[in-house]
Amino acid sequence: MPPYNLGGFTFLGLMMIIAIMGVALLAVGEVWHTAQRREKEQSLLFVGDQFRNAIHAYYQHAPVANKQQPYPTSLEDLLKDPRYPSTQRYLRQLYLDPIRGSAEWGLLKKGDGIYGVYSLSEETPIKQSNFRLADKDLESKSKYSEWFFMYVPTQPANKPIVKP
Repeated sequence: MPPYNLGGFTFLGLMMIIAIMGVALLAVGEVWHTAQRREKEQSLLFVGDQFRNAIHAYYQHAPVANKQQPYPTSLEDLLKDPRYPSTQRYLRQLYLDPIRGSAEWGLLKKGDGIYGVYSLSEETPIKQSNFRLADKDLESKSKYSEWFFMYVPTQPANKPIVKP
């Protein structure tokens, strides 16, 4: 029989290894969480751009008889334009807000028409700069709810550009 027992040292070494693994897993979890947030943010930029383009197309296809309401009155109007007897689609589906996972969007309205959407999330964005030109106004915003994806025309709908 040995004069001393080494069993306690093995247990202590095992506890140290478990503690180190716990700290490493915590770091991996933090990196994973940040990657998930960045992915949701990229999805929000994509979805917002889809809504902006759909509202733009809806506006540009306003019938001549309906010039006073060139914007959609609901997001569903982007799925099937009620101004035409045949099916006109500007979106194939109503996207969920990627940040909140909800179908509810904040709506930017002019009269009864919707000219833009935004997320209702109050979270702080990771991305603060280096946006595409169409999204330059999103720079330095403190909340996703300040990221507005809108179409504001520079000239009236269905009006040809006249060059001098």
